[in-house]
Amino acid sequence: MVSERVWQAVESCAEGFGYELVDLDQTPSGILRVFIDIPDGSRLIGIEDCETLSNQLLHELPVEGVEFARLEVSSPGFDRRLRSPQDFTRFAGQRIKLRLRRPLGNRRNFEGPLAVAPSPTDGARFQLEFEGAAGELQTLDFDCPDVDEARLVPDFPKKEKRR
Repeated sequence: MVSERVWQAVESCAEGFGYELVDLDQTPSGILRVFIDIPDGSRLIGIEDCETLSNQLLHELPVEGVEFARLEVSSPGFDRRLRSPQDFTRFAGQRIKLRLRRPLGNRRNFEGPLAVAPSPTDGARFQLEFEGAAGELQTLDFDCPDVDEARLVPDFPKKEKRR
């Protein structure tokens, strides 16, 4: 678990370069992993972006009193984690994998297209359409506090088989 102080230090530096801090992970062995993206999604994160932020963080984090043995800066990948209401809103219409904090019935894991709820009720601002046990389509209403983890499901085009 990353402290709020570390998150704020990294986020401030990332935002200064026009990046969005997507996720941050700090291991017991001292590895600090930083995942960044372009806020408007206009382009993908490149190696130059990672290098720029990495060089700045190597100078700035020690000044902020953040200790680490190794720093890794990268893009969030195709299976990007969704954390905030803004993330869920931004990626509405895309397929996600969702794990709830508490089971609904006997189930915590769901997969399907994400939608913003048309009229939020009971604090549920988002919806996920999923296939039920009998194969029927069902809708799960949820909000960010209900979520243990959510990730985008990459949609790669299928290659045609050669004959």
